[in-house]
Amino acid sequence: MSNVYHTPVLLNACIEMLQIQKDGTYVDLTFGGGGHSRAILAALGEKGRLFAFDQDEDARANVPDDKRFTLIPHNFRFLKNYLRVHGVTAVDGILGDFGVSSHQFDEAERGFSIRFDSELDMRMSRANALTARQVVNEYGVNELAAIFRKYAEINNAGALARVIDKARANASIVTTADLQTAIAPVTPRAAETKFLARVFQALRIEVNQEIPALEECLTQCHLVLKPGGRLVTISYHSLEDRLVKNLIKTGNVEGQAETDVIYGTRKQMYRSMTSKPVVPDETEIQQNPRARSAKLRAAEKITN
Repeated sequence: MSNVYHTPVLLNACIEMLQIQKDGTYVDLTFGGGGHSRAILAALGEKGRLFAFDQDEDARANVPDDKRFTLIPHNFRFLKNYLRVHGVTAVDGILGDFGVSSHQFDEAERGFSIRFDSELDMRMSRANALTARQVVNEYGVNELAAIFRKYAEINNAGALARVIDKARANASIVTTADLQTAIAPVTPRAAETKFLARVFQALRIEVNQEIPALEECLTQCHLVLKPGGRLVTISYHSLEDRLVKNLIKTGNVEGQAETDVIYGTRKQMYRSMTSKPVVPDETEIQQNPRARSAKLRAAEKITN
């Protein structure tokens, strides 16, 4: 099932950057189909341990039968707390393959994809109370515009919010097709697919609070990594990648460099292992088109 569920992106580069120690302890922040996790387990020895996070209930069907592996069925924003629950205070490496799994895109009823006409859902965890349908029908015009501007960087966010407001005044926007019809007046014909993908992206990020969750998770990584431990991330859009770049460069997701009070030098928490992001080659993109926008960055926690 794991191969169908999601094809792991930049798999070899991830394992190479992690520099896996046989008896080390590692975290896969985004278990999904388990492709990256299985590669980590293959590199570990008998005493190695791997903890994986995934809030999507469907991912539980992919859990390997391996005593070294533990699935934590929660959002990775609770990284530090749930590792402590399992008696872990420090790890040798953390891998995060952010974004949406192929399974979530391909399951029509989940409402993630513009390819299917299904109810507007977009929840990564069905335990989440908020759905895309609620966002579209219940958020104010200014709230909607802010979401589209912030999470999709759409220039005509105000006009987009207003056409949604006009459409929902006549009838609730229930399905993905309803939404596409509602926003047709402001959808550019020459770039329809790209525009719709960005609209769906913004709604998905809001429903799942992806950016706040990622900010919380990245902030905790330094707290749980051992000195010399590796952080390896794969981002799929500029919002995610910007947070990772800021973290590696300044030690915080805001990108604000901190200065040592005593010596006046800039504090450095990570040493970048990738001067520029690692991206998939053409062969991987042909085999897995969804890898096209992937950017891998890696950093090592500095010992001092």
